[in-house]
Amino acid sequence: MYKDTTASLFDSFAALLEYPVSDMTEQAERLLEGLTPLFPESAEALKKIVGGRDQLSLSKMRELFTTTFDMQPVCYPYIGFHLYGESYKRGAFMAQLNEAYHAIGYSAEQELPDNLSVILRFIGFDSENRTREFSQALLSDGVLPALEKMLKVFGEGSENPYFAILSALNLFAANTLEKELSHD
Repeated sequence: MYKDTTASLFDSFAALLEYPVSDMTEQAERLLEGLTPLFPESAEALKKIVGGRDQLSLSKMRELFTTTFDMQPVCYPYIGFHLYGESYKRGAFMAQLNEAYHAIGYSAEQELPDNLSVILRFIGFDSENRTREFSQALLSDGVLPALEKMLKVFGEGSENPYFAILSALNLFAANTLEKELSHD
C-alpha cells in the first residue's frame, strides 16, 4: 500500500506543478489528505496554500504559473537546466531520461523529458520499481538538488503558492528517498 500511496502522491505533486486546468484548491486538499498521515512535515508546508481559498482561483493560478514557470520565469521547471544549465550535459541527461522512460513504456509526450512534472510522474508510474535504482538516483542527484536551487529564487517566506508546493515536494521527496534507502 505504501508504494501505491507514494506513486499517487508523486502524481498529485506533478498535477499541481502543471499548467492549471481545474481548481487547484481541490487538488491541493486531496494531496494534503494523502500526505498528512505519512509525511506530516510536507503536509504542513502545503497547508499554506490550502487555507487561502480566495487566492487560488483558476485565473489567478494560471497567471502565477505563467509568471513563475513560463514567460520570463522566476523559476525554470526543468531539472536538467538546474543541474547543467544549457550545456551538452543537459542534452545527455535528457537522452538518459528518454531511454529510462522508453524502457518501461512511459512517455514525456509533448514536454521535455527533464520537466519536473514529467519526472515526478515517471517516478510514480514505475510502481513495480523496474528502474528503482535509476529513480532513487534521479531523486537524490537530480530532483532534490534542483528543488534546492528552485526554492532559493523565491526567497524565504514567499507568498507565491508554488513556493509552498515546491517546499512540500522537497520535504516529501527527501523523506521518500530516505524511506526507500532504509528498505534496501
